Amino acid sequence: MNPTKKSNFDEAIVYTQILNARLLLVVDALTTLRLLNINSLEVENEFKIANLHIAYSTKVISFTSNARYFAMISQDTKESRLYETKSKKIIATVSRHLGGASCIGIDPKDRYMFSCGDDGITFGVDIKNGQLAFTLPRHKDTLLDIAFSDNGKWVATASYDKNIFLSDLSTMTLAAKLKAHSAPVMKLQFLSDNRLFSIDKNGGAVIWNLNNFKVITRLKNVHDDVTAIVVGDVDMFLFLGTKLGYVLVYDLTTYEQISRKYIKLDNAITALNFNETDKELIVATDRGELFFYDIFNGEDQFDELLKQKKYKLMHSHIEKNPLLNYTKASKIFAVLWEKTVQKAKELLENSEKDKAIEVFKNFMEIPSKKQFAQKLIQEYAEYDKFLHFVKNRKIALAYAITNIHPLYKETKIYKSMELEWEKSFELAKKYFLDPKLSHKVQEILAPYRGISDKTKLIQELTLNGQVYKRFRDAVVQKDFKLSFELVKQNPFLKEYSEYKALMKYSDTLYMKAQVLLGNGDTHAAIKIFRILLDFEDFKDEAKESIVRIENRQKFFNAIKEEDIVLAYNLLDEFSDLQESQEGKELQMLWESDLLKANESAFCADILGIKIVLDKYMKIKSKNIAIANVLSRYYITQLENALKENIDQKIIENGIKNYILYYGLTEEIEFFFDDFKVRYPDSKLNIKSQIEGSLSSWRPSMIVKSILD
Repeated sequence: MNPTKKSNFDEAIVYTQILNARLLLVVDALTTLRLLNINSLEVENEFKIANLHIAYSTKVISFTSNARYFAMISQDTKESRLYETKSKKIIATVSRHLGGASCIGIDPKDRYMFSCGDDGITFGVDIKNGQLAFTLPRHKDTLLDIAFSDNGKWVATASYDKNIFLSDLSTMTLAAKLKAHSAPVMKLQFLSDNRLFSIDKNGGAVIWNLNNFKVITRLKNVHDDVTAIVVGDVDMFLFLGTKLGYVLVYDLTTYEQISRKYIKLDNAITALNFNETDKELIVATDRGELFFYDIFNGEDQFDELLKQKKYKLMHSHIEKNPLLNYTKASKIFAVLWEKTVQKAKELLENSEKDKAIEVFKNFMEIPSKKQFAQKLIQEYAEYDKFLHFVKNRKIALAYAITNIHPLYKETKIYKSMELEWEKSFELAKKYFLDPKLSHKVQEILAPYRGISDKTKLIQELTLNGQVYKRFRDAVVQKDFKLSFELVKQNPFLKEYSEYKALMKYSDTLYMKAQVLLGNGDTHAAIKIFRILLDFEDFKDEAKESIVRIENRQKFFNAIKEEDIVLAYNLLDEFSDLQESQEGKELQMLWESDLLKANESAFCADILGIKIVLDKYMKIKSKNIAIANVLSRYYITQLENALKENIDQKIIENGIKNYILYYGLTEEIEFFFDDFKVRYPDSKLNIKSQIEGSLSSWRPSMIVKSILD
């Protein structure tokens, strides 16, 4: 792959961000910020921070979505700083990490700066006021990466302790510990459809399902240190940049590797980005190089080759750029090939071998297609013998030859044989149940004796006639529970037409239920799902659908009746409700109110907190989030008391009260460090206090002042 355009800078590029359809933000190792015209690559604006980054394997810089603010780790890694970009003014500083800051990030909604450290702690700083807002659950070892879901709901942290912590940003609580790696987890990337990609130091790559926190699959063939990750073409492709200068690409639908060497550069890749507008992959290196690649490069020529039926050249284009396999022309080619294969089969069925060879003419220069065509033609070498057996009613021999040549089972002749067998077997079953005609059963089925799969069914019918009769009666009477119980005990019944009709009926019911749901007729849909509870293949889904429908009804009734407690409880319990318009509005209201409450907490305004959060106090699922707000409020009270030189004993009492409510949080430990600096003679031992916890906190524990 050759780049369509490129640029070059003096220092390693450590960060890139597309700001809009026109501008690309590029930051180098000296923290020189440049705004480039994404089309011409001309520098439209530039300024320097003069902060040298020697190590940039982790995220050392991050910007808000509009680049109004940015966060950066200091040159000595002792601090993380939040800047106002235009003025270069420092808004906040985090210097509490033991051992230094290791990576940094800003969430997609531009609410918080996150500082991750060697001590396993992640501090969340409120961007609006520059105050420490919370800490995320602590890892046991150095943090190596932090990532956010596009909707701002999830934050994930990766650590040298081999674990991934997934936290809910609306409640600041841990949702799951993801454990599947056998080595330190180096990089994270959220994907669409509630998925997460992670990769460890040994190249172990995992795709997670965040609906159930389980592994979907493990990606293969990652044999180099991954230094940068990006998804592209509306999350169709996953691109991995490596230390050796390779770009690997995976299909995010099949999870198959498309190419191990999609791009090969001479230097380590330090940043990847994707321009959806122009379908461009943007690659930056540690030599200051910036390359732009059209991922569908060569598509115009590819289309033209299709029109000219130059299929071998199309194949060579795909070898150069495997992503051409995902273009419209490639899909047309695939359909054309399938039609060609089908036409060849029809000709071979009619014993027109020469014509079959002719239809493959344009494909024979492609080795894989040539091999397939030759194998297909060879497969039909005994087809005339098969026709002879069928014509002369040598049924057993005809079936035997299809076992040697399975392709014959796709032919019209074979399907006619099968249809005749089914009719014969149905007639035999009918006669078997009639004592006056049962003697004809042997005569009807005689031609099929000696054919293994047919003989087995014949024997089952003969030996288990009463079972079949019970099954048939149960199906006729629509006693589905008994029908499936009999099938479970007697698997041979699955080969009978009654069972196949039953499965077809269940598919029809399911489709009808989906149509009813689409039309909003949930009452009728539930009736059908209740019938499907008796069908083993649909039982679990039917049960889930009934629960989902009933909860949607409860949810919308709760909104209608302004029962906000029930509405939020249902919203928090059932994630699918969050996709409804009403669910999104409720979630936005909660997030907005939580932000206001946090602002009041930073101002030590308990009245403001109560006014905003009063309507949520009875919602159990909001307890921890509210507790976090109050925790911040009480820490602010303690910090203000320290600034105002309040009596030592009063502050000590406040510390004890805080620990009684919340336990030994990082926030109170950090405050206590400051307290000890001011009051070195204090005998207070925070380790010996009675500890509460966030999980046991209740709104009844709210007090106006933690100092009392």
